[in-house]
Amino acid sequence: MPLRPVQVNIKATSDSVLGRFWADALGWGVSSEGPGVTNVEPAGYTYPDPAVFYIDVVTVPDPETVRYRAHLDLATTSPGQQAELVARLTALGATPADIGQGDVPWTVLADPEGNLFCVLEPREVYRDTGPIAAVVVGCADPRAMARFWGAATDWAVHEVTDEFASLRSATGVGPYLEFIRGAGPEDGRVHLDLRPYPGDDQAAEVARLRGLGATAIDVGQGDVPWRCLADPEGNEFCVLSAG
Repeated sequence: MPLRPVQVNIKATSDSVLGRFWADALGWGVSSEGPGVTNVEPAGYTYPDPAVFYIDVVTVPDPETVRYRAHLDLATTSPGQQAELVARLTALGATPADIGQGDVPWTVLADPEGNLFCVLEPREVYRDTGPIAAVVVGCADPRAMARFWGAATDWAVHEVTDEFASLRSATGVGPYLEFIRGAGPEDGRVHLDLRPYPGDDQAAEVARLRGLGATAIDVGQGDVPWRCLADPEGNEFCVLSAG
């Protein structure tokens, strides 16, 4: 059975400090599954839930060496709420960022450890996603990414063009996963974690993904219960154990 995208993983110098920023930014709470890991999650949800992307902030020895092409887009419901959110995030420690975006209706910020993210202007497509509108990945071929991720996961492909592709839970809830040609920072520290359904076999799922074009990678993870892979364009992700 295809995998479930369940959480966003962010590498950090201090998981507790960066985790607290993102919890305050999203209005969520924090917990910990062990030293060096801070879980950021909404109150009242049972993990995993297709209505949210949970955030795992993980301390690593040298986060500056991590280079991913994914970032978060945050949703807003009105111009006033967008302005208020930008002001609140800035007060929490975010800083304005110029990546050559020019005069656009969204605001580009960096979190306290330099990870870029966007606060979007109100868009009807994101009216019911919750605070995270989308995880956005820069790529060379959105159509190829839609084929791979559509087959890799149980999410539905919503839109595919030469410039853009989007997927969302087949239940019609939660954030989107989007691929934009040539877009996205090249030095972010955000990637996706996928989980098999209960009763499915992690090794079989990894083999299936490799058959779709994924490659196994070694990022120094050592002996861990998850498997590190890269999609056909080299975007890293992890396959967690079933459960």
